[in-house]
Amino acid sequence: MSLQQSTAPVWTSSAAVATPAPVEIRRARPDEAGAIQALIAAHAKPGRLLLRTREEVETHVRRFVVATSSGDLVGCAELAPLGTDLAEIRSLVVGEDARGAGVGRGLAEAVIAAAADASYGRLCAFTHAPAFFVRLGFSLVPHLQLPEKIALDCVACPLFRACGQYAVQLSLSRAGSRQ
Repeated sequence: MSLQQSTAPVWTSSAAVATPAPVEIRRARPDEAGAIQALIAAHAKPGRLLLRTREEVETHVRRFVVATSSGDLVGCAELAPLGTDLAEIRSLVVGEDARGAGVGRGLAEAVIAAAADASYGRLCAFTHAPAFFVRLGFSLVPHLQLPEKIALDCVACPLFRACGQYAVQLSLSRAGSRQ
């Protein structure tokens, strides 16, 4: 699925999310930038999740997938290009009321599919929850194996070399062969 071209739901679940309403995961719409930024801001903690400005989310809103339930935004994730072969899952957030229903997995799988459709060879994430990504087929890698990410975000971060995040990477050719 290409985030730039498709508006069809990527994934749906009938799992309960505070109500028995299904969860839909789809490409974000431009009018959802404020809600995406608010969700990220509500869960941003120093060293855990980077705060994103409203302007930054507006600029990149087409790179986001969102999870909605009964019209409410309950999760988001971004496919952020880091180079011609490498992209990153960024700002993967699930609201507290929607946790435990597979929403995070659905968002991650939507970004993985979009990255594969966009012909990226690798997808990475920097995370405090590596087990989540390992269950999706990612492998732990040394931070230095992802110099594009370090140059773009890490060097300017006040927690550079002390953030405690794990680097994970998925070979998208391997991900495609799993299906």
